[in-house]
Amino acid sequence: MKTAISNPKAALLLGAGLDILHFESREWMDTLEFWKDEVKFFEDLLKKKVSKDDNKKAYAEMLKNLDKIHKDLFNDFEDDIMAHERLLSRLEQGEKGLSDGDFREKHSHLLGRMETFKTDFQQFKKIVFGYVKTI
Repeated sequence: MKTAISNPKAALLLGAGLDILHFESREWMDTLEFWKDEVKFFEDLLKKKVSKDDNKKAYAEMLKNLDKIHKDLFNDFEDDIMAHERLLSRLEQGEKGLSDGDFREKHSHLLGRMETFKTDFQQFKKIVFGYVKTI
């Protein structure tokens, strides 16, 4: 029985050259920068749109806290991607004890995290927009 690949692009990329994986890492950094800008926008939006309903005020505070959490997550994720890029550099320089397979495995792990985070962040945006529409 054949099992469907959940993300065929991921399977192709992991077999690609290291330069392609480097390019993908750079795309992730660009995406994170864009998401950081979106979080700033949400933060400004939530400051401007304040409900008079106490329940909604508590909800708005929760969303503001989630904004702060996202900022921290973005920074942690950026740190992990940069460490991954440094590993690639060491691998390309032929440092002893480093394995192409290990790099690809870590890349796959980061790709999975990025996909999960993308889905979670999209849900967060829907919640923010849904909240703002009710005010």
